[in-house]
Amino acid sequence: MTNKTVAIIGGGPAGLMAADRLSRAGFTVTIYEAMPTLARKFLLAGKSGLNITHSEEYARFSSRFGEAGSHLKAALDDFTPDDVRAWAADLGTETFIGSSGRVFPKAMKASPLLRAWIKALQDQGVMIRTRHRWTGFSENGYRFTTPDGDVTVMADAVILALGGASWPRLGSDAAWVPWLRDIGVAATDFKPANCGFDVTWSDMFRDRFAGEPVKSVVARSAAGEIQGEFVISRHGIEGSLVYAHAAALRDDLHHHGKAEFLLDLAPGKRLEKLVDDLARQPTKASFSTRLRKATSLEGVKAALLREIVPDIASRDAASLAGLIKALPVPLLRPRPLAEAISSAGGIDWSGIDRSYMLLGRPGLFVAGEMLDWEAPTGGYLLTACLATGRAVAVGVIRWLTDDADA
Repeated sequence: MTNKTVAIIGGGPAGLMAADRLSRAGFTVTIYEAMPTLARKFLLAGKSGLNITHSEEYARFSSRFGEAGSHLKAALDDFTPDDVRAWAADLGTETFIGSSGRVFPKAMKASPLLRAWIKALQDQGVMIRTRHRWTGFSENGYRFTTPDGDVTVMADAVILALGGASWPRLGSDAAWVPWLRDIGVAATDFKPANCGFDVTWSDMFRDRFAGEPVKSVVARSAAGEIQGEFVISRHGIEGSLVYAHAAALRDDLHHHGKAEFLLDLAPGKRLEKLVDDLARQPTKASFSTRLRKATSLEGVKAALLREIVPDIASRDAASLAGLIKALPVPLLRPRPLAEAISSAGGIDWSGIDRSYMLLGRPGLFVAGEMLDWEAPTGGYLLTACLATGRAVAVGVIRWLTDDADA
């Protein structure tokens, strides 16, 4: 046991994991959370089946973090997807691998895991202070507003784990950005990640197909070719296949004012075969009939062709087949940051040391989505938050104890 105190500001997965590691090491740990309860985004994400990590080969898994992958490598190496599953098992949560390779709790929700985790932390002596909203620095420490008035907190080390800027109603509102910039911390502006995109649909198409899934298609962008499905929304498109391309599409729209997003509506059929099958259809038959008999396309896929290419019915077989294999979706812009599943941007990696401590601010550490990284959905986001939470705790232990082997 040690008499050293650690304050953790932010009660999401990164903060909770840091508290777990530090309390096990004997430190006096207090979590300060602005919301009435902990880990609200974690809970909401788990309502439809908490995806805690991914089962793919680790080398492939660790490559999913783009330019930030080299910065995250040490943390991920020390807390791999297998470690995530073992951690969940220690808390009484059995997991299974879904057909997509994603890993879920057998209970298919987040609440049992979170309850067990909070109880374990409390049993380890972690103090939890909810409705404590950090409002910046003071000469004597860190200011908070609370139901009982303003308080100032001091500790031997402080970890900021305040999240990024998506889903601000759940607590991650990025209010901390100007406060850190004021003390010289470089932070890239946040932008949406794993987001939908606006498309100008006609009223008829929107009213008929909003909420409709578009299944078994291949989408191509600067991110490559990826098979999956997405959903037509009232504003445009969203869903897992769109999110897989979101970073590339967002950056192309920002830098070039346009982005190529091509849909193969019939990925199981060769272009030449489609041309032949379409050419054999009787010209007197309706377009819908010719399309259905030659390509099996109907419903939302057929409607997409009509919506995006108004004169599609008059196209010859070669042109029609080409559009079926590469239908350009006219994207306008990403959906707003507040709607995004996650965010890109945050504290620049050049501003922290290997222990996740801010350079020039001894004793102040950062973790989780506050840092400048992004990843696709599929368990990557949560795993990296947990891994950086553990890594920052190890960094605090090293700094407070001079223990290089912590």
